Amino acid sequence: MNLLDCLTPERTVVGAQVASKKRAFEVLSEILSQSSESLTEQEVLEALFSRERLGCTALGKGIAIPHGRCSHCEQASCAVLMLDTPIDYDASDKQPVDILFAVLVPQNAHNEHLETLAGIAKLLTSTKFCRQLRNAYNNQALYDIVKTAIVNSTEAQ
Repeated sequence: MNLLDCLTPERTVVGAQVASKKRAFEVLSEILSQSSESLTEQEVLEALFSRERLGCTALGKGIAIPHGRCSHCEQASCAVLMLDTPIDYDASDKQPVDILFAVLVPQNAHNEHLETLAGIAKLLTSTKFCRQLRNAYNNQALYDIVKTAIVNSTEAQ
């Protein structure tokens, strides 16, 4: 599955001002539900928190990949949220998080879910890529950075 099929410029946000993980999830839920006629903000929020209760989705180094499954989700969708100020996320390395790359998949899309998470995690292991994300000056620039990285990683395979 191509990550570009999951992400749109409307779901990339730079400079979000949130003070907690809960508020970050609320913003992500709003973003992800706006692009779907069948999902509500509450359903997305519950999916993200349901997964988070199983274990923290922070990868370390200021990065988290909150994700979840929704029964009304028709296809995978992603959102990138760059925070203005890093927040406490209960990360194992104790570093606050400022990059959130959220993923929402249909309830029964097990392989798609794992492939999407693996693709995102692979991108986020690049220090250069994360630095570019942190230097994005607007939403479109953020989308373009992610798009270029996805295209380059696809061509490298």
